[in-house]
Amino acid sequence: MLNTIARSINKDTEVHPLVRWQFCGGIAEDERKGFLFTAVSDSKNRAYDRTQVAVGVLSANPQIYALGMNCSIDQIGKAWIDAIANPVAPRVVDSAACQEIVLTGKDVSDPGKGLEALPIPVSTPGFDVAPYLTAGLWITRDPDTGVQNMGVYRGNLKAADRLCVMMEKATLAGGYVHWTKYRDRNEPMPFAVVLGAPPVVEFLGPQKLPIGVDELTVAGGLAKGPINVVKCRTVDLLVPAEANVVIEGLIDTETLEPEGPFGESHGYMQIEEYNMIARVTAITRRKDAIITSIISQVTPSESSVIKKLAYEPLFLEHLRDRLNIKSVKRVSLHEPWTNLRKFVFVTLERGAAKTEVWRALAGASSLQPAIGKFCVAINEDVNPDNANHVLWAIAYRCNPVDDIQIVNYKSAGHAPRTAASPLESIVLIDATLKVDFPPVALPKREYMENAKRLWAELGLPPLKPESPWFGYSLGEWNDDWDKRASLAAAGDWLLNGLDSAKRARAMREPNVTVSDVLPDGPQSTRATDAKTNL
Repeated sequence: MLNTIARSINKDTEVHPLVRWQFCGGIAEDERKGFLFTAVSDSKNRAYDRTQVAVGVLSANPQIYALGMNCSIDQIGKAWIDAIANPVAPRVVDSAACQEIVLTGKDVSDPGKGLEALPIPVSTPGFDVAPYLTAGLWITRDPDTGVQNMGVYRGNLKAADRLCVMMEKATLAGGYVHWTKYRDRNEPMPFAVVLGAPPVVEFLGPQKLPIGVDELTVAGGLAKGPINVVKCRTVDLLVPAEANVVIEGLIDTETLEPEGPFGESHGYMQIEEYNMIARVTAITRRKDAIITSIISQVTPSESSVIKKLAYEPLFLEHLRDRLNIKSVKRVSLHEPWTNLRKFVFVTLERGAAKTEVWRALAGASSLQPAIGKFCVAINEDVNPDNANHVLWAIAYRCNPVDDIQIVNYKSAGHAPRTAASPLESIVLIDATLKVDFPPVALPKREYMENAKRLWAELGLPPLKPESPWFGYSLGEWNDDWDKRASLAAAGDWLLNGLDSAKRARAMREPNVTVSDVLPDGPQSTRATDAKTNL
């Protein structure tokens, strides 16, 4: 799962473009790997001794994420729910690997030192204006309660001892909430940025937990034991002791500075905006440190894999357990290009009450301020990971006048504005089956499986089946039609012709269903194979 690159690679022009190719080069998700660059340089031909760069090592694919969670992929959701319900307080230690080297004063502020001495990559060469911290865990403390918050925010390097950070107010980022409190006190806000923490700690940064929850306690829940933490050297904050690098300092609460442009996770460049100035007071690190960077921008990306695997279990738990909508089976956030937040697909059992369908849609759209611009209810036979399949359901199972609602006032979140207003609206779509439908018009499973074996025997290119890949009943079917289909497959279709000839009728108009003409004939029955394995 790891590609180790020993040749010199330029962090300013080559690191992120190289890893980006596995997300946009037709490589299957399960074939993506992490990259460790052991000989990093920059466009000034500077070499970064004893500091390596890792990209894609947190979540290039779900298997890597599961490895960091110390569980299987299908156990990820339960691990998150259990950890949130059973937090474990961190354990304070006196010494830590992240403080093997401590830099302060001129070792931080002089040219060529401080942030300049860290091999931070340029994420979007050709558009970004500077190297950015993309996997940095920003730790701050609520001055009223003393509870720490930890979130992943972008950090724009400005000087050896200065950077700008964007803590998003539209989604009430914990760091932003703390900053407003320090601003009202006319005090600078202490911060620490953690680079290269243990995976169970790293995964908490993008997770959306209620304000006032200390993410390090949930990380302890994931680890099933306390996370070791150590007090920073120049600010009163606790950081993971096993981290690789920690940047300490104070955030200005009076003055803001232009930050950006930067390639953001919504898939567009974020243009310049005024954001918070973070002044560095110390940098502590391991002797042989590894800087972790995340591939973000256009999705799919490492950033979106981390969020998808973390967010979906929380949405399912919210609908099924908190709102008690037991017919909800799955919640899926659409990933490619739309970046999870805009399209939410809610899978419900066939036959769920209409009231439950609309409660599920309303609940999915309201859990997070900026998630759920378009919420679509589907049934279990529709694959939410295949947008074409979802569009198929919308096209044929949704009557817009009855099955679409538009609701005002939704936060646009961090995204380009579609209009002058900072607010958006919500579209709720019921694309579930309301009546029985005819079968999906693909060969039955046994015929497709036989053809798949034949395909392999012929040495044709490897197949990657996309659901649906075989036909299945949606209720409007009967045993008589099944028998006729079996006759056709056996080559006895002439018998079907003889039978249908007996049922010929003199009629003035075509396109009339047989059941309307022969109401006493065989009726459609609800088949037992209405579900398909996705």
